[in-house]
Amino acid sequence: MDFSDPSLLVSGLVISMIGLAIFVYGKKAQRMKGIAVGLVMMVFPMFVHSLIWMWLVSGVCVAGLYLLPSEA
Repeated sequence: MDFSDPSLLVSGLVISMIGLAIFVYGKKAQRMKGIAVGLVMMVFPMFVHSLIWMWLVSGVCVAGLYLLPSEA
């Protein structure tokens, strides 16, 4: 992560916090999909160095959480 760009730092923090909330919800509800999306959203901002890609990937993760069929 590039620490010289404050927008990347703040965006990474916000996305990771959203990922933590999804992870906690998935763990309480015992839904593997929520746990997986939460973990991905907590980890990937450390490896993405573009603000646009960071928000696009997080949007796809959240959309996938709600659009993919849930487990039985």
